[in-house]
Amino acid sequence: MVVEERLNKIVESDGAVHLTLLDPDSQLPEVAGVIAQEATRGGTDAIMVGGSTGATGVAVDETVQAIKASCNLPVILFPGNAGGLSEKADAVFFMSLLNSRDINYIITNQAIGAPIVYKGGIEPISMAYIVIEPGGAAGWVGDARLIPRNKPKLAVAYSLAAKYLGMHYIYLEAGSGADKPVPVEMVAAVKNAVGTNRVIIGGGIRDGATARERVKAGADMIVTGTIVEEVDDVREKIEELVNAIKS
Repeated sequence: MVVEERLNKIVESDGAVHLTLLDPDSQLPEVAGVIAQEATRGGTDAIMVGGSTGATGVAVDETVQAIKASCNLPVILFPGNAGGLSEKADAVFFMSLLNSRDINYIITNQAIGAPIVYKGGIEPISMAYIVIEPGGAAGWVGDARLIPRNKPKLAVAYSLAAKYLGMHYIYLEAGSGADKPVPVEMVAAVKNAVGTNRVIIGGGIRDGATARERVKAGADMIVTGTIVEEVDDVREKIEELVNAIKS
């Protein structure tokens, strides 16, 4: 539990964790390495690698290798399916998309991927993945029954189920590049219900103020991906986000 313990200690000491998500399908491995290096200089705490489409096989391996060559932060896989695993990574968010209609995203891919994680010595971090409106590609690919933005009680119900099933982290995902992030009221309701379980928020977070509001509401970790790929100065953007969420 080396990576998980590291993340938890950062939450305890700094108030929140910032995670930079890089999609192997969005840039060449060498470009991902440069972005990771700049994100490291900006103060991000770990690099996530994955995506909803195209992030599989050699592309994942080469991206992880390029990132590890450019920085010393943990590299955590964020796989869309079993094909998104790489033995070259430090850890994997071993997750189940709880509100999917497709059993493949709830348990089948997990069963296929588990032996790879075991044999490869990749640290598994147990996580519930819950997709909130608008959902983006994650919602479409994962065939999710999207949680309405104005129904925080539904998010709470899924999150409590995850807690009682023994999952350590709960990730509320609005979707990559979403026009609206997960509502503050939903973040607060979920954190109030699950207590010590770590709550991760991703999708639609483009500035420090938006990130800070969600941390104040109870988010333990903030994930940003699309905005990092769009800005000219990655280090400056990461610094803005990190400074906003750290206590």
